[in-house]
Amino acid sequence: MERKVLVVCCFVGFLGLLSAATGFGAEATRIKGSEVHVTGSSQCSYPRSPALGLGLTAVASLLIAQITISVATGCFCCRQSPDLTQSNWKIALVCFVVSWITFVIAFLLLLTGAALNDQNGEEGLYFGSYYCYVVKPGVFAGGAVLALATVALGILYYLNLNSVKNNNSNQWSNTSGPHDGGIAMGQPQFPPPTCEDPVFVHEDTYMRRQQYT
Repeated sequence: MERKVLVVCCFVGFLGLLSAATGFGAEATRIKGSEVHVTGSSQCSYPRSPALGLGLTAVASLLIAQITISVATGCFCCRQSPDLTQSNWKIALVCFVVSWITFVIAFLLLLTGAALNDQNGEEGLYFGSYYCYVVKPGVFAGGAVLALATVALGILYYLNLNSVKNNNSNQWSNTSGPHDGGIAMGQPQFPPPTCEDPVFVHEDTYMRRQQYT
């Protein structure tokens, strides 16, 4: 695995665990209905709770993790795989779509839970009676689970997309590289002249031929 890929996965994984941990922490420390009291002026009195800070930390961690994955993969929707039948590309596409759905739901749950957990002094009128706002059980926990799923899917589609890119680059280097490093030597078209053995002629014969020529 490349160093850049490892760093991105570790960083995003840490943010995902942080978001999930603070989300579950906000669920455990959220204000319950039994802890809210109504004052004489019909105002709701809420106890102090760290759920607001924990919920906002979970939201911020999830948002940074999603931005990091999006920047690392680039514009995923604008890319097209050279081979749309590749299993890695299909898995990356499914994880990309599902991760954004879980991200939106988790973001809204955590942010809404953090906001509703800080409603000091507010009250509502329901069928002629006043009631105090409290966060329902499972809101922060659901957001934490979806945040963890968002980060896991984000890392999965990032790794699969990287696998597709590496496979394509390897195929390109194998097909475009030189197959033979040597230089082909051509054979000469015309054979070299051959020297025949010398013929010895007697001196009298040579002189007679010179006289007739």
